[in-house]
This record gives sequence, C-alpha cells and structure tokens, in this order.
Amino acid sequence: MWDFRIGQSVGLMVKTMPFLLFRLAVYFGVALAYVLMTGVGAGVGWGIGGFGEEGFRAATTFWGGAIGFGIVGVIMYVLREYLLYMVKAGHIAVLVELLEGQSLPQGRSQIQHATASVKERFGQAGVLFAVDQLIKGVLKALTGLVRGVFRLLPIPGAQQFLRVVQMFLRIAVGFIDEVILAYSFRTRADDPWGASRDGLVLYGQNLKPMFKNAAWLALIVYGLSFVIFLVMLAPAAAVAYLIPGGWSATGVVVALLFAWSVKVAVLEPFAITCMMQAYFKAIEGQTPDPEWEAKLDGLSRKFRKLKNRVSDTEASPVTEGQ
Repeated sequence: MWDFRIGQSVGLMVKTMPFLLFRLAVYFGVALAYVLMTGVGAGVGWGIGGFGEEGFRAATTFWGGAIGFGIVGVIMYVLREYLLYMVKAGHIAVLVELLEGQSLPQGRSQIQHATASVKERFGQAGVLFAVDQLIKGVLKALTGLVRGVFRLLPIPGAQQFLRVVQMFLRIAVGFIDEVILAYSFRTRADDPWGASRDGLVLYGQNLKPMFKNAAWLALIVYGLSFVIFLVMLAPAAAVAYLIPGGWSATGVVVALLFAWSVKVAVLEPFAITCMMQAYFKAIEGQTPDPEWEAKLDGLSRKFRKLKNRVSDTEASPVTEGQ
C-alpha cells in the first residue's frame, strides 16, 4: 500500500519532542502574531472609522486588519531563510540520525546538536536556502511534466481528477525538497550542491513509488489538517469576538491560522519522516543514472544551474592550488 511505517514515524516524533515543542512555539508564535497584528490593525481602523459613517467604519476596520496581517506576512517572508535553517533543517538532521539507528550525543540538546550538523553541511543560512530553492525548481519541473501528461489523457471528468493530482503533487514538492536535504545529511556530503544533484537524480529514477507515497500522505495530512481546523473553530470564534467590528469570517481565518501552525509544526515533520523512509528504501543500493541526469538536464534550467554550482565547487580546489 505504502512504503513507510506510521508507527516508526510517530516514534521518531516522540524521540524528537524537544524539536516538536520548539516548532510548536515558533509557529504558534507566528499564528499569534498574525492574530494580534490583525486585531491591532482592525482596532486602529475601527477608531479611524469613528469619524465617518457606518460603511466607512466597516471599510477602515477591514483595511486596518488587512494591513496588520500583511505586515506579519512581510516579516515572515524576510525570516523564511532563518526558519528553514534553524527549524526545518535542524529537525531533519536529527531525524536522519535517529532513522539510521544512531544515538544523539550526550551533554548537548537536540537543537544545539542539530544546529552544529546544519552548519557543518551547509555553512550559512543563505547557502541552504539557495540549495533548497534550486531543488524546489527541479521538483516543480517534474510535477509540471506529470500534470501535462494527465491533461492529455481522455479521462471523463479529467479536470476534477487533475485537481486531486495537483493536491498530492503539492505534497510531493512540499516535502521532497526537505527529503533531498535529508539525503545530504545521510550521505554526510561535503558538497551540498553535489549531494542535492545526486538526490534529485535518484528521486527521478523512483518517480512512480515516490508519487504513490505522496498520494497516501496527501490524504493523511489533508484529512488530519481538516480535523484540526474543526477543533480550532471554537477557540478561534472566541478570539474573533474580541476583534472590533464583529467579523463573522474572522473566526474561520483564526482557525485556519492555528490549524496551519499545528500542520507545519507537527504534521509536516511526520510526513517528511514518512517520505524519508520511502525514499531511502527506494534508493537502497542504487546509484544515480546518467540517463535520468540527462533528462533532468533537459527538463529543468534549475537543475542545470545546480550542476554548474557543483562544477564550480569541484573546480575551486584546483584554482586555489594553481
């Protein structure tokens, strides 16, 4: 049915509880910042709206809340490299070690150990972010190819079927880039660019089983996310009641924010762990196939850029020695 063990993934989540709590603190903090800034913006807009009629007050309250929400969005965009470096990559580093049956060093916290592992492999946050963006670009090219194939199939209700396909393809792209990063940690590669290239080629070689597992995980993650959203509706409605203007839709937005925070803090690392199991199982004993490397080379400009970075890295020691 699928190539991962849910029990093992849950067990690894328990073993990395310090990281889960860290992720929950970070992403619940982000969700709370969205709610608070939206409320502050709406409150300011509501106050300004007091100088006009009821319709004017409703408009200023809405735009005040939207501006507050947008400010946090801009801050999150600026901090995305830090979140990838400190929160996501660190957790992946620890999960890979545990998945390989290793024990974490004594005397240092998981977060400290993970930070050291990320620095050892990638150095600065900018390098990790650049690698991750190139990986995502290659994966999008692969999923775009799959979407194109499904559009050409003469299937009744093809558009509705394509939406389902796109849903699990988003899961594939959303989690596999971090699984490719996990491959760098697993192989202890000195060159993250070269490890990412090899990891992507191996992924392409095993496209069918990886998409099958992505489909199952899409059902699991979206299903659990919907349940969490329903659970969050009641407290979200209470929060929305405190926001000026009495927006009935605010409770839904707040519930979505808190459900999102649980998803990225808990469900995403669970799904990544499952995909890591499936990926490592699929590539066991394999080496990168030159034919697949050529396919990716022709399919994705980002893959060619990644290969150029590998070439530059390999050439630099020669340059330095001359």
